[in-house]
Amino acid sequence: MKVIVDAMGGDNAPQEIVKGAINAARARAGLKIVLVGKEAKVKAAAAACGGLPETVSIVNASEVIEMHDDPATAFKRKKDSSMTVGLNMLKNGEGDAFVSAGSTGALLSAGTLLVKRIKGIRRAAMAPLLPVAGKGLVLVDCGANAECTVEYLVQFAYLGSFYAAKALGLEKPRVGLLNIGTEDTKGDQLRLDTYKALKDAGDAGHLNFIGNIEAKEAIKGGCDVVVTDGFSGNVMLKTVEGVGSFMGKELKGMFMQSIKTKVAALLVKKGLGAFKERLDPDTIGGTPFLGLQKPVIKAHGSSKARAIENAIYQAVAAAEADLAGQIEANIQLMKVER
Repeated sequence: MKVIVDAMGGDNAPQEIVKGAINAARARAGLKIVLVGKEAKVKAAAAACGGLPETVSIVNASEVIEMHDDPATAFKRKKDSSMTVGLNMLKNGEGDAFVSAGSTGALLSAGTLLVKRIKGIRRAAMAPLLPVAGKGLVLVDCGANAECTVEYLVQFAYLGSFYAAKALGLEKPRVGLLNIGTEDTKGDQLRLDTYKALKDAGDAGHLNFIGNIEAKEAIKGGCDVVVTDGFSGNVMLKTVEGVGSFMGKELKGMFMQSIKTKVAALLVKKGLGAFKERLDPDTIGGTPFLGLQKPVIKAHGSSKARAIENAIYQAVAAAEADLAGQIEANIQLMKVER
């Protein structure tokens, strides 16, 4: 297994990216990693981590796609950027998956045009795994497609279902359509039409569609996959992240109020640690772009070494799961008459 990593993407590149990659290579036997970026800077970062293991190599790329670059055209103008070079390597079969903490828009554009979507898939979708009740929740889409059609959302449902089956180990993931109420008469025309299409797919046995679901019920474990447009999905994602951060700070403040509460904190330290770990986005590491021909993982822009390490593990799991093959085999079910 070989994972290509954009060493120059993100706020903490290249030091934290290189450190995370080296940690992953040292922890996983048989895992090969290619760091793509400015060779001198990558080597300096590796030296600070004790040097490169034999399973980690460097491919030089002289340019970097910055956050202020136009995401739609940056990869074309900067043909020798770490992102463009890395994605071309993935396209050409020089690796099994790609990880980057760089610009989301640029990664989506470059991934779509270089790696390309699976034939028949209208839009690639971002599908983070949210740390909610139960095993977790796959949210499709969380920002790649602000405006959607019925066909996009139906395809997101299938993409999310296939991914949840692999990522969460579920035989029949429960798929819910994010809406303002559970009744089939709720929502705008897009939600009404999508509900009908998903219900038809459920009745035919192609999806385990449970109907409309409100955000509060999804977070409580009411479904395994929640389907929505990228605008609403991004709002939901940021809300969950904000609530998690708020809860962590409030709990810490509550337990630090007095000697008694500090003693209580010691008694529940293990449980609090597990709670913090569950809410920490670094535990997941990254978000896959579902619908592309090969695995592309987007790590958070502020990712540090631990997040990059886990994003690499996620990339390995995605490559081993062969989601693209499963999607291709079921593409006829995912088409909607327009």
